[in-house]
Amino acid sequence: MDILLVGGLWLDGSVWGRVARVLESLGHRPVPLTLPGQGDGSASATLEDQVAAVLAAVDAVPGRPMVVGHSAACTLAWLAADRRPERLAAVAFVGGFPFSDGHTYADFFEVRDGVMPFPGWAPFEGPETADLGDEARRRLAAAAVPVPAGVARGVVRLTDERRFDVPVVVVCPEFTPAQARTWIDGGDVPELARAGRVHFADIDAGHWPMVSRPTELARVLAAAAGTV
Repeated sequence: MDILLVGGLWLDGSVWGRVARVLESLGHRPVPLTLPGQGDGSASATLEDQVAAVLAAVDAVPGRPMVVGHSAACTLAWLAADRRPERLAAVAFVGGFPFSDGHTYADFFEVRDGVMPFPGWAPFEGPETADLGDEARRRLAAAAVPVPAGVARGVVRLTDERRFDVPVVVVCPEFTPAQARTWIDGGDVPELARAGRVHFADIDAGHWPMVSRPTELARVLAAAAGTV
């Protein structure tokens, strides 16, 4: 299966390198994406530019791919399900959940000079970074690409209810499947409360498992692809 890999804030496609190699060894065709404004040198990119890039990748594969979104990009994966529900085999969310229509995409940190820089590790101390050593943190921070304001402050637009028919896999790193179910059932994730098929996969990792547990993450994604 073609598996499109979409990293979260500040990440370009290279963050998926080790995951992609393992997925290839397991017989899949990984496609790590570098999004407009997050690796292509454009600070003027918008959320719609990133959505268009994901849709172009979906349209470029011959079959029905699985789109994997990490962290904030879980919303990008869900937007692909909204725009191309008949073309996707599944979506997988790693360490996050999709926002609903009308929500701001990712206005989480200060925007300076038109971009949202990586804020350092202080906001992520705890379970999110417990498995990242000093060298991994240094490399991630050094490679972080400031996110354009037009992306971070973009507004999510969802229009096609057929997205709820696309199978969903929630990969749970710094939280457990039981916690994820509680949040969904409690109304904190309204999009997934309406999804018809939601599966959960546990992985013992922090928020960046493609860095700290790439082999395990690849196997989880391969297993998810095999169930849809």
